[in-house]
Amino acid sequence: MTMTALALLAAAAEAPRHLNPVKLFLDADPVVQIVMAGLVLASVWVWTIVVSFSLRVARVRKRCDAYEREFWKAGDIESLQADHAKADVPSAKVAAAGLAEWRRSTAGGRTPDREGARQRLALVMDTAVAQESERLAERLNFLATVGAVAPFVGLFGTVWGIMNSFFQIGQQQNSSLAVVAPGISEALFATAIGLFAAIPAVIAYNRFSHRVDQIEARLQRFADRFHASLSRELEG
Repeated sequence: MTMTALALLAAAAEAPRHLNPVKLFLDADPVVQIVMAGLVLASVWVWTIVVSFSLRVARVRKRCDAYEREFWKAGDIESLQADHAKADVPSAKVAAAGLAEWRRSTAGGRTPDREGARQRLALVMDTAVAQESERLAERLNFLATVGAVAPFVGLFGTVWGIMNSFFQIGQQQNSSLAVVAPGISEALFATAIGLFAAIPAVIAYNRFSHRVDQIEARLQRFADRFHASLSRELEG
C-alpha cells in the first residue's frame, strides 16, 4: 500500500463523525475566521436589539395608555403635564408641543388668528409625532443593514474559503474529496452563519417596523383629537 493511500486512510479514520462548529471555525482560513467572528458579533447584537426593542415597545404602550387615560379625564392639563415633564411618554411630548404652541398663540390674552393658530398647532404636533416615531425606530436601521448585508458577507467568506481549498489542491496535487471537503465545509459554514444573522434580522425589522407604524398612528390619532379640542377652545 502506498504512502498516499495510507495518509488518506488515516485522514478518514480521524475525520469527525458530525459537524463541530468550533472545530470548523478553528480550522478555517484566517480571513474566513474574521468573517465568521464579525457575523457572530452582528448576530449577538441583532438579538440584543430584538430583546431590548420588544421591552421598550411594551413600556411605551403601557405608559401611553396610562397617560392618555389620565389626560382625557384631567381637569387641569397643566398640572398633569408638570407631573409627566421628565417622563419618557411619547403622548405626553406630543401634548407638550401642542400646549407650548397654544401658549405662544394666546400669549397676552390677545385674540389669535384662528386659522393660523390651527395650522401651527397641527404642524408642531405632527412634528412631535414624527420625532417620537424616529426616536423609537432609530436602532432598527442596524437590523435592516444586517438583513441585507450579512448573507453577502458570509458568501464572501465562502468564496474565499473555496479559493483556498483549490489552492491547497494545487499545492498538494491531490484532488481527493478527503483533501477538499474540510476546506469547503469550513467555507460553507461562513454562509450558514451569515444566514443565521440575516434571517432573524429581517423578520425582526419587518415586525418592529409594523409596531412603530402602529405607535405612530396612535400618536397621530391622539394629536388629532387634542387638536380638535384646542380648535374648539379657539372658537370659544
